[in-house]
Amino acid sequence: MKKAYVFPGQGSQFTGMGKDLYEQYPEAKRLFDKANDILGFNITEIMFNGTEEELKKTNVTQPAIFLHSVAQAAVAKDFQPDMVAGHSLGEFSALVASKVLSFEDGLKLVHKRALAMQRACEANPSTMAAILGLEDNKVVEICASVENEVVVAANFNCPGQLVISGSNKGIEIACEKMKAAGAKRALPLPVGGAFHSPLMKPAEEELAQAIESTTFSEGICPIYQNVDAKPHTDPEEIKQNLIKQLTAPVLWTQLVQEMIADGATHFIECGPGKVLQGLVKKVERTAEVSSAE
Repeated sequence: MKKAYVFPGQGSQFTGMGKDLYEQYPEAKRLFDKANDILGFNITEIMFNGTEEELKKTNVTQPAIFLHSVAQAAVAKDFQPDMVAGHSLGEFSALVASKVLSFEDGLKLVHKRALAMQRACEANPSTMAAILGLEDNKVVEICASVENEVVVAANFNCPGQLVISGSNKGIEIACEKMKAAGAKRALPLPVGGAFHSPLMKPAEEELAQAIESTTFSEGICPIYQNVDAKPHTDPEEIKQNLIKQLTAPVLWTQLVQEMIADGATHFIECGPGKVLQGLVKKVERTAEVSSAE
């Protein structure tokens, strides 16, 4: 029986997140307090008492989810992963929990990533949409058929649930085509931009410099990365995959399948919410899932 620890991405935030950890565990409190110092603003105050609107801002959301996830892993009972993975932003949490990155470096990179993505969004208004009930290859095919606009499959979350990403006009056209092809839903998402698409290239270039100059160590277990769904232990490979992640699709379905093929039987989610547990179950009904305790 192998344990896979998984870490959620943007969208799983909620008001009050992490407060129980802060109040219960000195180690979690230490990380929260340190985060306030590193970021230069009181992120814990926004996490515990902020409005939904405040929490939705990319420069808050990403560090908040990262902080909650890493703190939960730090205080979890018997945290001995055989493998780890994170969904998009969650990959940074997974790298800190598995000792590839220090907490300080991980948080600084996440903050830089959030700001770089925010700038890319402002420079190029764009969006994402969830497509439900269509075959993966059909979604990819329809994206490719939209002419003169950027539209790509961005998140392969589980069979029959994909997210597409691109220009506002491109997403609008693609959604109509998806519905015509039989999609149950083609739903624009309330996000600031086209994450995991070529439109994030400026953010990728900005983040690449920060990643290159950060120390990555050999971790305590393999990390299955978003860009190729394969296990990695080599710090240099991990860096390169992390750089590509902003413009490449998140291969979550394939990644969970790979983990299962490599012996994962129990998936434990570290961080706010239970989104990944639901996705794992849709990929493999027999997998055991739970939240970290």
